[in-house]
Amino acid sequence: MSENVQRSRLRLLAGAGLLLAAPQLHAAPARTVLRVGDGRGMMRAMLEGAGVLDGLPYTLEWADFPAAAPLLEALSANSIDLGGTGDAPLLFAVAAGARIRAVRATQTDPSSIAIIARGDSPLTDAASLRGKRIAVTRGSIGHYLVVAALRHAGIALNEVTLVYLLPADGKAAFSSSAVDAWSIWNPYLLIALTRENAKVVTHGGNGLWPGLGYLAAHDKAIQTKADAIADFLRRSQRAQDWALQNGDAYAAMQSRLTGLPVDVLKQMHEATRPRGVPIDERVIAGQQQIADTYYAAGVIKQQIDVRPSFDTRFSIVD
Repeated sequence: MSENVQRSRLRLLAGAGLLLAAPQLHAAPARTVLRVGDGRGMMRAMLEGAGVLDGLPYTLEWADFPAAAPLLEALSANSIDLGGTGDAPLLFAVAAGARIRAVRATQTDPSSIAIIARGDSPLTDAASLRGKRIAVTRGSIGHYLVVAALRHAGIALNEVTLVYLLPADGKAAFSSSAVDAWSIWNPYLLIALTRENAKVVTHGGNGLWPGLGYLAAHDKAIQTKADAIADFLRRSQRAQDWALQNGDAYAAMQSRLTGLPVDVLKQMHEATRPRGVPIDERVIAGQQQIADTYYAAGVIKQQIDVRPSFDTRFSIVD
């Protein structure tokens, strides 16, 4: 074997040894993506306005929905990980077998949902709703308010006609007199009262609604993205505290993002003043009230123990 060939082999062996000795390179772990469902950009406006989204250790993706029902459909299908909802829509989804749980609770003024009629309507209270057409969003807190109000007034559900519409269509039906009443929440409620000469027939503050809302997460997200969910909830709490102390700035930010009038948004926030509360026995009892009322009215066909639909490990209230 020639000297040149030997030298070439030695160089090749030395190179192979260096390759074997070199540290193995691994791809960086994929960055967690947290998919959050929002209603008309309200939550996003709050978090962006409060400036709490800097330095996120995960990627945040927003999905916007016109009401809780379609948001919960997406959550139930695991198309999003987390989303805001009222207590009644959450119950509806759980009753349908959705694998979702409430991870944070918020208390609002119960009068922020109401059954309204046009200003010249003869409707004056829940008892006057017998035989009327009422626009509601199926499975919403507005739907629950109708059920609770009729039950309190001694009126059976089959004594009224419920017209199931999403809020935008409900507004059109109400404005055109296609329905006699509309069960709705803010900001639609305030817009109707301040700009469309509507009046309140009855509202949730009459002992009819606990006034609870939730952030709910899919079970798979709870299992695989718990750290991101916990971080998002802490930031949400800080944003809610900021919004309570900075009503003007919050309303302005919401208006830019949603296109809704600043004065309506400011009035809505001052009236409802949402605040985080622990998921405790009072909250669970309030949700059980929703379940029992729906069952008694025949809206859901089985009695439900709501306790398993809560996950208290994320119940963070500073």
